[in-house]
Amino acid sequence: MMDPFDDIYFMKRALQEAEIALDKNEVPIGAVIEMNNQIIARAHNLTETLNDVTAHAEMQAFTAAADFLGGKYLKECTLYVTLEPCQMCAGASYWTQIGRIVYGASEEKRGFLVMNTTLHPKTVVVGGVLEEECGKLLKRFFIEKRNLN
Repeated sequence: MMDPFDDIYFMKRALQEAEIALDKNEVPIGAVIEMNNQIIARAHNLTETLNDVTAHAEMQAFTAAADFLGGKYLKECTLYVTLEPCQMCAGASYWTQIGRIVYGASEEKRGFLVMNTTLHPKTVVVGGVLEEECGKLLKRFFIEKRNLN
C-alpha cells in the first residue's frame, strides 16, 4: 500500500503556496515544512510584499516552523520547496540542521548546488520532485512579466 503522505503529497502542498505567491504577484515559490506527516509551516515568497530581499519562501517557513516547535532546530523535519534553494536559504537550512530538503525545479544559475553551498552534514537532499509542474509555474510567471514590460 502506498503512503498517502509521500514527497509528492507534500510537494503539492508547496505548489499550493507557490500559487498563492503568484496571486500576490510574487515570484511563485512555495514551501512547507513537515514533521511526522504533519505540516508545521506553510510559506511562499514575500519579497515584494515585505520589500525584503530575504523574505524567500524557505526563510519564512523556517521562522514559522521554529515558532511552532518552540525551538530553532528542525532535525526531525523536511523542507519541501518548489525551487532548489538559493545560497542564502541553504545557509539558513544549515543552521536549522533540517533533516531533509526536497525540492522541485532546479536553479541552474543561483541554486545552492551550482554555488557549492555547504549544507548540514546530516541533511538529506532529494531533487526533481514534481519538477515539471514547479518549473512551469515559474516559467509562466516570467513570460507574463516580460510580456507586460
